[in-house]
Amino acid sequence: MESQLRYDTSLSYILRNNLPSSNLTTDSVNTTHTASVFEGCEQMVSGIIFDLAIQCFNVVIGIPANILVLANLINTRNEPLTSDIFLGCLAFMDAYFGFMTIISSLNLFHWRSAMAWMALKFSYGVKDTSGPLFLSCVCLDRFIAVVFPIAFGQLKDIKYRISLTIVVLLLTFAYASAKTIGGIHNFEKVFTGEVLFAFTWMVVCNVAILWALKRSRGSGKDEMNPMKRKAFKMVLSILIIIISNYLPPVALFPFEDHYPQKVFTCYVQPVCYAFVNISSTVQPLTYLSRLEKVPFLPESCVEKLSCKEKDKPSNE
Repeated sequence: MESQLRYDTSLSYILRNNLPSSNLTTDSVNTTHTASVFEGCEQMVSGIIFDLAIQCFNVVIGIPANILVLANLINTRNEPLTSDIFLGCLAFMDAYFGFMTIISSLNLFHWRSAMAWMALKFSYGVKDTSGPLFLSCVCLDRFIAVVFPIAFGQLKDIKYRISLTIVVLLLTFAYASAKTIGGIHNFEKVFTGEVLFAFTWMVVCNVAILWALKRSRGSGKDEMNPMKRKAFKMVLSILIIIISNYLPPVALFPFEDHYPQKVFTCYVQPVCYAFVNISSTVQPLTYLSRLEKVPFLPESCVEKLSCKEKDKPSNE
């Protein structure tokens, strides 16, 4: 018979931090206790409400968007781009994280299983790691394509990208497993360092690609090479995602000791992680906005939502 979880005021903090999973006790639950996502933060609910709103947005918009990304990648598998394997893994991980939000709600109000909470904590670890690393892989692919086109031609074989994907998945699952077990000293610094690395890498890529694009212009020419311009826009969109979604926790989490514990737990932490979570919706929507045709959507709808440049009418 499945054990029940006793929900206490530290549950939300345990799930997002590196506290030991043994804190998720499996004692009998008090039937008179009413579970609440605001427990411990009853007088400071705005940060948690913001995080809940983002999670609902991820479920309603993010899950379908990521499924559409996967469907498009499957439809175009005969003519894939070199970075499609990274985008596919990222979309799958984001969809998985969105579904785990539903599991979290069911477990909070109905199942109350300790194993389900541990599975949820594992999904947080997957989200923390897979997003920055797979986005960095996409940026690396575009960087080599623009700055080192000859080397890119020699490295087009899918085996290189499969190998890199396996490395990222191993790092992701190792991090998520360690986060689930908990109790590792200064483990939170791994996430901060990872995002700082990804952020720095994106900036370097953008500067290098912009420099290469400027050099690619012939004398007296204002137009960039279409393929290189497309690569720059892709990397630029990734940089915007990194800045908007990952910079807040990187900027604020190192100063945790300077905040009162309740302020950090009830305001700073849920708001910062909400910015991280919304990337599960922003990234697939950014990808879909560049497509001319999206599976299961009428062309008229795609044209209205697309950010793709329209062909300019000829003056002839």
